[in-house]
Amino acid sequence: MDMHTAVPAAPAAATVLLSTSGTTVDDVIAVARGNARIELTAEAVAALAASREIVDALAAKPEPVYGVSTGFGALASRHISHELRAQLQRNIVRSHAAGMGPRVEREVVRALMFLRLKTVASGHTGVRPEVAQTMADVLNAGITPVVHEYGSLGCSGDLAPLSHCALTLMGEGDAEGPDGVVRPAGELLAEAGIVPVELKEKEGLALLNGTDGMLGMLIMAIADLKRLYTSADITAALSLEALLGTDKVLAPELHVIRPHPGQGASADNMLRVLEGSGLTGHHQDDAPRVQDAYSVRCAPQVAGAGRDTIAYAQTVAERELAAAVDNPVVLPDGRVESNGNFHGAPVAYVLDFLAIAAADLGSIAERRTDRLLDKNRSHGLPAFLADDAGVDSGLMIAQYTQAALVSEMKRLANPASVDSIPSSAMQEDHVSMGWSAARKLRTAIDNLARIVAVEMYAATRGIELREGLTAAPASQAAIKAVRAAGVQGPGPDRFLAPDLAAADAFVRSGGLVVAVESVTGALA
Repeated sequence: MDMHTAVPAAPAAATVLLSTSGTTVDDVIAVARGNARIELTAEAVAALAASREIVDALAAKPEPVYGVSTGFGALASRHISHELRAQLQRNIVRSHAAGMGPRVEREVVRALMFLRLKTVASGHTGVRPEVAQTMADVLNAGITPVVHEYGSLGCSGDLAPLSHCALTLMGEGDAEGPDGVVRPAGELLAEAGIVPVELKEKEGLALLNGTDGMLGMLIMAIADLKRLYTSADITAALSLEALLGTDKVLAPELHVIRPHPGQGASADNMLRVLEGSGLTGHHQDDAPRVQDAYSVRCAPQVAGAGRDTIAYAQTVAERELAAAVDNPVVLPDGRVESNGNFHGAPVAYVLDFLAIAAADLGSIAERRTDRLLDKNRSHGLPAFLADDAGVDSGLMIAQYTQAALVSEMKRLANPASVDSIPSSAMQEDHVSMGWSAARKLRTAIDNLARIVAVEMYAATRGIELREGLTAAPASQAAIKAVRAAGVQGPGPDRFLAPDLAAADAFVRSGGLVVAVESVTGALA
């Protein structure tokens, strides 16, 4: 499975319609991961044409207008003559396509392009309808520009990434074809019957000036984290069961008096997974426990706080989806006004917030795993869940791997958005670093899936080692599905990496959630 993919690709939607009112989270996922086709509505085409008339009228006047008849950034003081304006727009794309480093994932580039098209279709950018149609045609043809890891400071938009996309529209640079092979963009456009665009006043700038990359990654991160938080509630319940813990702490009346919605949802998920368990709270006579450890008892509080963070992040994403992020913008009354809406701070902050929440969820999951492996704290389980401890090491080093992932997640939780570095001769003297926040969040989510998979592996083995006790029906369904996915159960030591890889793939695919929901019904 490709790095940074925490859930399966969305099923392809027949068509996504783009109007002036923006788009939805589901549409972004459908285009980025499901290769949905895009159509511009008649309303969008009319708005594009109307805003273009305004730009054309301003371009004909002698007074300079930023982005229409001037240079850009620190060079905005130069007035550009009519005969040089087409060259100006080509030049901004070519010069700003200055990314370096590894290629960015296909789904990110598709989200980036679609979201830029969303803003273009709003009628606030002054881009001609035929340019917008070409953007849709490129996406529909499965052509994906080569975009590089480094080049965006998250202010004035994701400049270099968007420039590489605009370069493809011009038939220049490299792109990946629908067959996955990277070739010259001009060749791919020709094979698809797409005529490269010749940019006019303001169009080059309008194609580059948005928070589309960081927003696309935020939307996909939210989708991935929702699935992983449900999976983590399940693995927390499995760990509680394997540790012979009590489910009394999950009672609704305890959570309603601290009414955080996410906390209540996580507690309810765990309680439903544990319904009918023969292990919880009944086998503590030999080692009485007044309370379970925090990592078990406080699981809903920690996961719930993360759920509420995701809900806030989704609110920010939905506001951005309704926005037209460009500079300058074309207003309905005919004005073309400079603004600062391209600044990525709102998106950057929640990207960093999600990285913090994800790191803490990984941290508490690792603590439960460690408890399962420690014979002094596992309440009767063999050391490291080994078959013959001493001869066998069991899951000792699986926890090391999990701990290494948690440690990296803590480093990735260091916020990018508190940094800023001046650029463009101090004209752009404060930037958001939102692209960087998004890139590290994708790595953190990748790690979180592995961490949850290790806890699942340990907890299911722990339950199976409780001989003579009957697990909850949902837990039994989870164990059966995990074993069917190629993750082996208790026994002598064996090559562990394949088991861990299978567990990881099972969690990423949503298999754990599907298995448990076959008993519990839909979980939050």
